[in-house]
Amino acid sequence: MSNFTLGICGSGQLSMMLCQAAKKLNINTIVLSETNEAPAKNYCDELFVCDLRDKDKIKLFSSKIDCATLEFENFNFETLKLIEEFKPVYPRPEINLIVQNRKLEKEFFKKLNIPTTNYAIINNQEDLKKNEKLFPGLLKSITGGYDGHLSYKLETMNDVNKYKIDFSKIYIFEKKVEILKEFSIIASRYQNKKINIFEPFENFHSEQILRETIVPANIPEEIKYKATEYTKKILTEHDYIGIISVEFFIDKEQNLLANETASRVHNSGHITINTSNSSQFDQHIRAVCNLNFVKLEKMKRGKMINILGRDILEYRKKNFSHNEFFFDYQKKEARSKRKMGHINIVDNV
Repeated sequence: MSNFTLGICGSGQLSMMLCQAAKKLNINTIVLSETNEAPAKNYCDELFVCDLRDKDKIKLFSSKIDCATLEFENFNFETLKLIEEFKPVYPRPEINLIVQNRKLEKEFFKKLNIPTTNYAIINNQEDLKKNEKLFPGLLKSITGGYDGHLSYKLETMNDVNKYKIDFSKIYIFEKKVEILKEFSIIASRYQNKKINIFEPFENFHSEQILRETIVPANIPEEIKYKATEYTKKILTEHDYIGIISVEFFIDKEQNLLANETASRVHNSGHITINTSNSSQFDQHIRAVCNLNFVKLEKMKRGKMINILGRDILEYRKKNFSHNEFFFDYQKKEARSKRKMGHINIVDNV
């Protein structure tokens, strides 16, 4: 076994796939979790279950690892900072304060001259009335929301009454964009500052949940180049270590707009397990554990389909062809819209 142990903060399906990649690279993993019911449970070397506010337990976790990373950008910041007192944390916890806050993220894009959607910060219902020029738009909590949670489509001011919006929270109100394409750029940056960038991933959402990804994305070369350069800017400005994903829109006027970033491995990158010489999970482990740099080779074509809710029950009964790869997250409760697994379908090449 390796003498190097990686701590992974969070125990969901992203952690599970990070553990699988780490094992292939002879890296030990200890997963920090608040629950025993965790997809990563059967793939890590140790599941460390505790209250994230228990400082003594977090210190003990830190003593067992060589460095830490995270599977989800909304992981508790104070916990990450406590770990950082003892061991390196990649990417830096301060990056998450920007990534998990939509207001700070938009300001970060502006600082780097990266175009993004028109928006306003909303503290109360009166602020919405003052920003009528942004209707129709999307009202999102500036922190905490994902996969459509704490997010409301507003065509007119009258739509506010449809939802029980908690105005004790702060929101961002983004003007609706007539989207032609949605795509993501996923990149890794190593501790020696070398950067790898995957082919763009074209994404298809429904009810603000990613349903399908195809690679490579069918986008113009000029837009691909711009998005890649913006991603490099973000990595350098953050002094980033690990995998990052940047989500972009192309509007009907062919404008490129940055939507948001994820300081972790990303749902749209699951297809890389079967289409690339080195998956996003492999790249992340290599970067944060300071392993040798592996340059990405041209990817195969492929498609990833998310499996939501009770659809997983049918997939568990299916037989798959040689170019279909089924991933079951082994979650017990198949709630509506919950990500339960995915399937990668790779073109014969």
